[in-house]
Amino acid sequence: MIELNQYQALLAPINEFLYCPTPQQWVTEAAKAENLEVILTDHLLCELKAGQSAMYLIRKYAVDTSSTSNLLDWFKPYEDFAYRKVGNLQTLKGKSHISKAIMAKSDSPYSQDLIDKMVLLIKEELHHFYQVLEIMQTRDIAYEPIPASRYAKGLISHMTTHEPQTLIDKLIIGAYIEARSCERFAKLAPHMDEDIAKFYISLLRSEARHYQDYLALAEDIAGHNIDERIAYFGRLEADLISSPDSDFKFHSGIPA
Repeated sequence: MIELNQYQALLAPINEFLYCPTPQQWVTEAAKAENLEVILTDHLLCELKAGQSAMYLIRKYAVDTSSTSNLLDWFKPYEDFAYRKVGNLQTLKGKSHISKAIMAKSDSPYSQDLIDKMVLLIKEELHHFYQVLEIMQTRDIAYEPIPASRYAKGLISHMTTHEPQTLIDKLIIGAYIEARSCERFAKLAPHMDEDIAKFYISLLRSEARHYQDYLALAEDIAGHNIDERIAYFGRLEADLISSPDSDFKFHSGIPA
């Protein structure tokens, strides 16, 4: 796949950052036609959750009260669709760009950089949500909500409970989730139909930037070397990816 070969330089630091590659057993399972529905549905929900995680970060740490309301309004049509099955592809069209102001708290030491990076990430994740839904519609795959895999919960359960380390841990976890997503899109693309393959390849650049943004924010907010903490979560993430998993999803481990 020529297009994918052009991205090898972009993928190299991601493959170095991750502590293990996606096992071939997962790729083989994900490439099966009968698993396309769960892959697309879980991918759809992962895009929403990635946006929600970014929104939570800036709501909790960076924005003023009016901006919190604006953020909730931004997500409402997507959450209505995903959790209440209200709306459709047409009602979501053009909703990924926020039209209201997002303002920083005056007393937050890292507000603006966090806001700038996370708002861009949210726009892209919500647009990707729409694109996955388009692909599902072209294949007559009706959306039905499915439970989340163990992956994100398995990382979040190891976060520190005191600030600012909690925020730093959340950002490190975000970096690993984005990096793994990027790596899996690259692994899956050669096995997918042409339209999905092109879509997955188109996601590589933004997913790679998301991982870098999360990591840069974690390092800036910490103000000291956090290599040991990054490595700690890297080992946890690799264990979740390389250990047997009975629940097949986009971020699951080796199919049991």
